Formats: sequence, C-alpha cells, structure tokens
Amino acid sequence: MNKIEILTCHCKEVQIELKLDNGIEEMVRCNCSLCKRRGYIMANIKLENLKIIKGKDKLSVYKFGKKQHAEHFFCKICGIYTHHRSYTNPKNYEYNVACIDDIDTFKFKYIQVYDGEKL
Repeated sequence: MNKIEILTCHCKEVQIELKLDNGIEEMVRCNCSLCKRRGYIMANIKLENLKIIKGKDKLSVYKFGKKQHAEHFFCKICGIYTHHRSYTNPKNYEYNVACIDDIDTFKFKYIQVYDGEKL
C-alpha cells in the first residue's frame, strides 16, 4: 500500500510529495554545525520516493561539508528547510518531518542523534 504525504514549507509555495510505503522511517537529529542550529527531526526516504510537485523554482540550496556533498534545500520565501540529499547515503534524501502538517513532532520523546560533528 502506497501512503502519500505532502510536505510543505511555511508559506506553502513549496510542496513535496513523499511516498512512504512504511510510514516515517529512520528519524534522526544531527549534531553537525548546521543541523544543531536548525534543530529539526529528519527522516530518510529514497530519491525516487520524493517528488517536488510545486515550487521547485522557489527552492535554494546550501552546500557544505568537506567536499560540499551535503545539499540542503530551503524555501527562498519563508526560509524553511524542507529536505537535503543525504551525505552518508547519496541514494537517499532526508526530509523535515515537521513540514508534514498532520505530524506533531513534540510527541516524539526520543530521537536518535547522528554524529555529524566531524563533517
């Protein structure tokens, strides 16, 4: 069964379709210099299961890391981080769980921390 969720930025100019066959998987926080400032909860998704359906032209990318492989996407209008290309597994994206309207991220009491400090 294909479960489809729609992820949006704050101003709703960016909309992304997530195909979540198994629901939200592998939620993490990261302690790298960027993520610890953002404080978001992220979840993994295969590249082919994330599709930008509105506002691709409204997305900006911020690259960082030793070889600038980490591509973090955010809305040019409202500034909300929507997703990024996984640094550790380039076959995946990670998306901002809080950008799914029906999700209350404050209900999650324990989220694994990925040690990204050394990136």
